[in-house]
Amino acid sequence: MFKRSLTPEREPARGAGHESARGRALRAARQALHVLAVELGTPTDPGTPLFGTVQNRWLRRLPYLIAFAFTVTLLPTGISVLSHDYGMNDGLAGALATAQSVPLLLAVTRPLQAWWVIFAADVLGAIALTGADGAVGRPWPWPPTVIVGYLVLMLALALRERNRTLVAVWLATGAAGILFGPLAPERSISTWVLLFVLSGVMLTLGAALRERGRAQRKLREQETISEAERAHRTLLEERTRIARELHDVVAHHMSVITVQAASAPYRIEGMPEAAQEEFGAIAATARESLAEMRRLLGVLRSEETERHHDPEKAPQPGIEQLPKLVEGTVRAGVPVELTLPEEPVVPEPAVDLSAYRIVQEALANVVRHAPGARTRVSVTATADGSRLTVLVVNSAPPAPSAPLEPGGTGHGLIGMRERVRLVDGSLDTGPLPDGGFRVAARLPLTGAVVPATAGAPGSAPPDSASPDSGSADSASPGSPSVRPDPPLSPKDSDSA
Repeated sequence: MFKRSLTPEREPARGAGHESARGRALRAARQALHVLAVELGTPTDPGTPLFGTVQNRWLRRLPYLIAFAFTVTLLPTGISVLSHDYGMNDGLAGALATAQSVPLLLAVTRPLQAWWVIFAADVLGAIALTGADGAVGRPWPWPPTVIVGYLVLMLALALRERNRTLVAVWLATGAAGILFGPLAPERSISTWVLLFVLSGVMLTLGAALRERGRAQRKLREQETISEAERAHRTLLEERTRIARELHDVVAHHMSVITVQAASAPYRIEGMPEAAQEEFGAIAATARESLAEMRRLLGVLRSEETERHHDPEKAPQPGIEQLPKLVEGTVRAGVPVELTLPEEPVVPEPAVDLSAYRIVQEALANVVRHAPGARTRVSVTATADGSRLTVLVVNSAPPAPSAPLEPGGTGHGLIGMRERVRLVDGSLDTGPLPDGGFRVAARLPLTGAVVPATAGAPGSAPPDSASPDSGSADSASPGSPSVRPDPPLSPKDSDSA
């Protein structure tokens, strides 16, 4: 009795379990079919041509040419195969062949919609061939022309649609072939497996090409973003460097003001008490300004400088140091000719430093990108002493050799523009017809042109001021020649 009482209770429970598992499977199948149906009815970017974003004009036209070539080839061939080989009515053969080939033109912009038309036409064609006498011993349900057009369509579809859509198309292709299996004519050659396998291969190949193109586009976008960020970082670094250099220039003058103001009561006898307090206030204000500049400079200094505690203690260079800079460039293998004014100029410290840095960066670019090219550096002042012109012109390299830095981005020009803008000047750069390059900067010159005096601060070095050393003919090979500045030629004047 115990066994009898358990048996009726266990059997309903087991049946309910089977029904529950069967229900879950049916729900999963319905959900999968719903997803496939949604994918088949949701095209990606309809109306956008294949290769529409490619810059090459001929490559953009390639899908249209391929679609047109296959259409004009498959249309008459399909009519001939269906009417002559399979014995189909000419009108029906023409309609089916048109529906199976002409939508390939639509596949260039709307491949999923073209698939619906061609797939429906292929199914109708297979139904029309069922039981036809001409299908005996021939490929069925897909004739050869149908297979070729369908594979071309699969490639266009894979280049555009999502992977789930491609899976749905592939399963629909296989399901259609399986449903036509029992209806196959006698001694016909089954082609549904062939189409199922080849369509899967074409879909996989097209999807791989699509993903590769997408990865390349993302890589180009990242390269563009990285280039913009690198240029911005270079700009910030150059501004920081300019700020440090200006600190050294301004701090010198502020220190002089502080010392003069603090020592004035001791140097000038009989100074009123009000004047002493005024000079004390000036000294205190100068000290506060220096302290504030040092605090701001601490924010701008690079991490490398702060880590090694290696402040820049050397005085900032100027036009007087150009001969030494040119000598170093000559030792690097670049023949440079330096031309300085006959009478030395005394520009403001910021202008003096900017002129030196512009020449320095221009020569560095010659060494990096045009090694061995003859270069001419000219520093001139206008007759009224209002402007200073810095001109660096290099010719093409003597031999076609690879530059030391073939991947240069031209970020050195960013620093030049920042320095020119700092002093309210102008900069002109660009290539020359002979393959060289020109850098011309015009800087405001507020200092007066003073005559050269022996040993006076700011005077030119003896070797650069002597006529012998300034002559181009007397210059030794491989060394820079420093000579008085002749008038600019029309070409140089325009380029400056």
